[in-house]
Amino acid sequence: MNSPTENPIADLAYQKAILSSVSRTFALTIPLLPPAIEKVVGNTYLLCRIVDTIEDASELTATEKQGLSKLFLETVLGIIPASAFVTPCLEALKAYSNQDELDLIAHTPTVLRILHTFSDRDQVAISRCVSIMSEGMSYFHNRQTQEGLKDLPEFEHYCYVVAGVVGELLTTIFSNYSPEFAKRIQGHEKLAVAFGQALQMTNILKDSPEDRARGVSWKPMHLSQTALLKIAHEKLQDSLAYILLIPKGESGMRRFCFLAFGLAVMTLEKIASKTEFSDKAEVKLSRKTVGCFYSFTKLAAGSDATMRLFLYIASGRLRRITAGRH
Repeated sequence: MNSPTENPIADLAYQKAILSSVSRTFALTIPLLPPAIEKVVGNTYLLCRIVDTIEDASELTATEKQGLSKLFLETVLGIIPASAFVTPCLEALKAYSNQDELDLIAHTPTVLRILHTFSDRDQVAISRCVSIMSEGMSYFHNRQTQEGLKDLPEFEHYCYVVAGVVGELLTTIFSNYSPEFAKRIQGHEKLAVAFGQALQMTNILKDSPEDRARGVSWKPMHLSQTALLKIAHEKLQDSLAYILLIPKGESGMRRFCFLAFGLAVMTLEKIASKTEFSDKAEVKLSRKTVGCFYSFTKLAAGSDATMRLFLYIASGRLRRITAGRH
């Protein structure tokens, strides 16, 4: 393992490599950002991914997950050394099948070394995000049931702690980088939360067959798929309003957000076309679709009208659901 002052170039190379191993989508979107914030957002994603890995480990009990989440948070906050988290975590996850995610956990010291090179403002924002996510997921560990979450407020709170808070973090990082964006977003901060929640709701709906197979549901009880799609569509509209607040000159920031947003729109539209599906592969976007949309963002990100038109055309079924016509 490198010492804290050794080889920052190798650390960043590891961050880029592991990012492409643990997330196809974010490996595509994060490099669109300006270099000054690309490594900050990439680093934050990896920290959040470690929290997610603990969450996804079905072989762990809720108590074990809570214990590991607490150790990870204390490591990020500098209360305990990284080894005090890494060793027990890898031991607890020895039966876990995703080797890339295990490698990421083993390289927690590398990820933290990169974190400590950022500005104090960015580090404070990242620590806040990881704290809310880690503590929030710990809260929900005991609430995993086959029936789902208690009600819509609990569902929205879950989507906040796992993704809405990331929208808030992006807003802070973007604001630190772009004074113009910092001015525009004032009074509209809730749109950032909706942006994160829309992406999370998409994931929950897409992954629901897989979750159901392991005896879990993150959907709210007593709420139909149609009702959830309607809520997600409303969040998408707020998400676009958020993206439109980013100055046109910040094309990288706009493309980063619009790419994630557009993939969510198209995925939800596929879900809306099915009364039910038994495998997320049925609603997964093809590589060709993702590649074509990636190219389209180069043109669309500079035009508010084109982005609005995309949402209108690509969400026909969602709009009909929202209007009460199926």
